[in-house]
Amino acid sequence: MNSAIRTENLSKNFLTVRALRRLNLEIPQGAVYALVGPNGAGKTTMIKVLMNILHPTHGTAEVLGTDSTRLKGDWFAQIGYVSENQEQPEWMRVDQFFDYLRPFYPGWDRELESALVRQMALPMDRKLRHLSRGMKMKAALASSLAYRPKLIVLDEPFSGLDPLVRDELVESLLERASEATILISSHDLAEIESFSSHVGYMEEGQLKFSEEMSSLASRFRDVQVTLNAPALPPSNIPAAWLQPASSSTTFQFIDSQFDQERTRAAIHSAFRDVRDITFTPMSLRAIFVAMAKIGRKAD
Repeated sequence: MNSAIRTENLSKNFLTVRALRRLNLEIPQGAVYALVGPNGAGKTTMIKVLMNILHPTHGTAEVLGTDSTRLKGDWFAQIGYVSENQEQPEWMRVDQFFDYLRPFYPGWDRELESALVRQMALPMDRKLRHLSRGMKMKAALASSLAYRPKLIVLDEPFSGLDPLVRDELVESLLERASEATILISSHDLAEIESFSSHVGYMEEGQLKFSEEMSSLASRFRDVQVTLNAPALPPSNIPAAWLQPASSSTTFQFIDSQFDQERTRAAIHSAFRDVRDITFTPMSLRAIFVAMAKIGRKAD
């Protein structure tokens, strides 16, 4: 499997703060990879290391087969990068902004640029400073897609945007997904769940899991057990049973390693008099909340 991004024992310290801790990540070419996690998890720090804005303290990061510390100049003609707080020359009109950028990117496609401008309804004759936040993000994304990069990196692109603008940005991204790898860090979990192929969860600088979205969805279930008579919860709860809660005749938990036959057998082994068992699929947001709660309890 060819990797668009690969890190090995990647660590980044800021004095006594360990922002990244021996992070091992592999993103296959052609993936739409969603990076999620609570505030302060290290997502933006990792992206800045990948983009050679920050250098790692230990370990390595490779982007499109090249050490991230060597990325410069022409290499960025293959990478589209848009961040939540990206600075723009706000004194320029949108058309001037595009005129300024074109010479830096040999692969700039004027026809694609025109299509993106129409699709995003960009006001080419207005200065960037007079645009709404949503329009500024559209301009940033259009300018990062027009040269057909091999890798698109987006750091919180949907933050603070209304649903219509988010939908328009997602539509533009999906049209490019067949020709690029996409890494997107976002808190808009419902949005990224709808189109991501892979997902990674970060917490306190560590990558807790990284897998295909379909695999994640299949291994998490909200489980409710109904008993015929009151019973105490089992003394040895499996490690994969998260957030166990019980009342007199019900026991509920999240199974993070769900297998219907194995889970059902474990429940019948733990409880003698089971009336009913329900397995409910979980959204990415529900999984995210469950993992975040576990992280807080571990602190």
